[in-house]
Amino acid sequence: MSKPKSDARIAPYTHAAAGWGALKYVAINLFKEKVSAGNYRSLFEQNQPDGFDCPGCAWPDREHASTFEFCENGVKAVAAESTSKRVRPEFFEEHTVTALMEQSDYDLEQHGRLTDPMVYDAASDKYQAISWDDAFALVAHHLHALDDPNQAAFYTSGRASNEAAFLYQLFVRAYGTNNFPDCSNLCHEATSRGLPETVGIGKGTVLLDDFEHADTLLLFGQNPATNHPRMLGELREASRRGATIVSINPLHERGLERFTSPQHPLEMLTGGSTNICSLFICPTLGGDFALIKAMAKRVVELDDDAVAHGQERVLDCDFIAEHTSGFDAFAADLRAESWDLLLAESGVARDKIEELTQIYVKGKAVISTWGMGVTQHKNSLATVQILSNLMMMRGNIGKRGAGLCPVRGHSNVQGDRTMGIEEQPTKEFLDRLGLVFNFEPPRHHGYDAVGTIEAMLEKKVKVFVALGGNFSMATPDTPRTWDALRSCDLTVHIATKLNRSHLVHGKDALILPTLGRTEIDVQSGVAQGVTVEDSMSMVHISFGMNQPASPNLRSEIAIVAGMAQATLGSEKIDWLRYSGNYALLRDSIEQVFDDFFDYNLRVAKPGGFHLEIASRERVWKTESGKAQFLVNAVELDTPIHRARQQYGERLMVLMTTRSHDQYNTTIYAMDDRYRGVFGQRRVVFINKDDLAMLGFAAGDWVDLIGVWHDGIARRADRFLLVEYDIPRGCIGAYYPETNPLVPLDSVGYGSRTPTFKSIPVLLSPSAAVS
Repeated sequence: MSKPKSDARIAPYTHAAAGWGALKYVAINLFKEKVSAGNYRSLFEQNQPDGFDCPGCAWPDREHASTFEFCENGVKAVAAESTSKRVRPEFFEEHTVTALMEQSDYDLEQHGRLTDPMVYDAASDKYQAISWDDAFALVAHHLHALDDPNQAAFYTSGRASNEAAFLYQLFVRAYGTNNFPDCSNLCHEATSRGLPETVGIGKGTVLLDDFEHADTLLLFGQNPATNHPRMLGELREASRRGATIVSINPLHERGLERFTSPQHPLEMLTGGSTNICSLFICPTLGGDFALIKAMAKRVVELDDDAVAHGQERVLDCDFIAEHTSGFDAFAADLRAESWDLLLAESGVARDKIEELTQIYVKGKAVISTWGMGVTQHKNSLATVQILSNLMMMRGNIGKRGAGLCPVRGHSNVQGDRTMGIEEQPTKEFLDRLGLVFNFEPPRHHGYDAVGTIEAMLEKKVKVFVALGGNFSMATPDTPRTWDALRSCDLTVHIATKLNRSHLVHGKDALILPTLGRTEIDVQSGVAQGVTVEDSMSMVHISFGMNQPASPNLRSEIAIVAGMAQATLGSEKIDWLRYSGNYALLRDSIEQVFDDFFDYNLRVAKPGGFHLEIASRERVWKTESGKAQFLVNAVELDTPIHRARQQYGERLMVLMTTRSHDQYNTTIYAMDDRYRGVFGQRRVVFINKDDLAMLGFAAGDWVDLIGVWHDGIARRADRFLLVEYDIPRGCIGAYYPETNPLVPLDSVGYGSRTPTFKSIPVLLSPSAAVS
């Protein structure tokens, strides 16, 4: 358990987001990571046409980049990778795994960059140095020993490049399985599974240029200031030219209130700021579906009134008639829906819904964006679909300045899925892959992230390989996930820095250190670039600028090729040829994916190229050939409903969230300044009325007790109560500290994403000792 620092405090933050506070924390992180002066220049190459793509978020780059195309958290990511601190073999000689397990996640990251491949030695409980060839041979030995290729699972982090992801999936499918758990399974799977049924493809329909032409932006379940800070620059410009921006989120996030742009000297020098959102709507956790359905119902009511009075229609009837099917059934369902039910389930007052709906119908060009505040609930897939329905009602898909904009997290999570990191591959993709590489790919669906954990617990998966990430901490039901990983015969982690997953290991275990995106990658005497796809389907190339942290590092591509060569040989596929020249990999990628024609030529142009999104062009790749209005009911028998029936108003619904000094499971520091939390992480944000109702006061310490039907005790102990503006019955706390409370089988319908944003818990006075 991480302990608060001696200067831990709760202190309201009254400044605008970013500004001088961001620059201060940038300086602190560069100093703390001991980044050499020579590596400072890499900041100026971040997100530049001839530089490297930020290893943080997936927000796209402007076509004509300015000198400063980075943000506070992007600098933290680069500083963490560019640190001068090293974890050499001597470090592991001094520390057992048992001893390292006592350190906090923050402390583990702070040791620095991994330098050499390491193998676990059970006799000493320490990692020891191993040669690359011996490491690859150990992987091959375990894979050959399996009775069935499906006894291995291969995880992928969103930071893997297109080239690494493609080669990885090719290796794994040539080996014989589709077991591809990935970070999409944990975050935006509701988007990937929900949108194809409505608009035909699981990606957004907007480009960055559309933000310049939108007059209305609806931001669902997002905290851009922390999770994708460069988005605030677009919101700032939209606000300043008069666009209406609305935040729909249980928490008032500072970055959506006021923002001081470090890229604009006048604001910095005068202490000025830009107001971002003109309206804040705070639904209860899990209430987004009911809220959006209420908006859609009100749109139909307004249209019915317009027809009755001979006025201009509110609906875009031409778009609906030409481009959609299923509207009549959807409208009938809306008319029959109970207002009382929608108000109760959304937690939003009728007048606020009216105000929000009026903003929507007055907008001529509306963009709806969403993050994991939408996608990590039981009913997330239906929520994504009804949001798509709402946008179709007024033709806000496939026109300039309007559309659907899921905002992905990690920098290439979308690209990895495009490259075939998918446990449910299509027949068309497998046919093409098999034709190009002359083998028969496995056809059965594989395990997703939750399925992989379940399979490990059941001894159905015995080898686990992770291309990046921190699987043991990013996943739900932490103690059970740890049991699952420890049951494996072999765990392999390809990583840049030490993390918890390297310590929660199988009987055999490897840590394989890799180059970071900021580092020069030379293969066969030539500097190589890798490509990524951002949230808006732009594909561009990235070249590292810093010298590698160690001469013994290998690129992700070289590591994947080494494992493949040792396991499968080169009779059918020359793996090492690909690792020596990434352009050859891109040539093969374009043979598999038609959208990647002339890949090397097009990616060489500044800014790269855009993957055509059919729904953006109003081409609908659905069974009907049209965009589909889908009817979904308000779910009234969820685990939250059942728990509330049992425990009444004592039942709290927990959402996990990031602190501002955090990116995914990486903890940069112990502060969350925008929320007024300093020097600590074990806090619970709670409404003042709930504090009084439960008999607590701000500053009390509590334990969180999970409520579930399987009889497994789940708890997270010793959290500080912090009074906060959050809806009644809802609480918030950081992950991964509260991941032990998320049951493994608490997943979204149709998406199987863990319900990190709707966890039923009880609060109890803490029995833990400070």
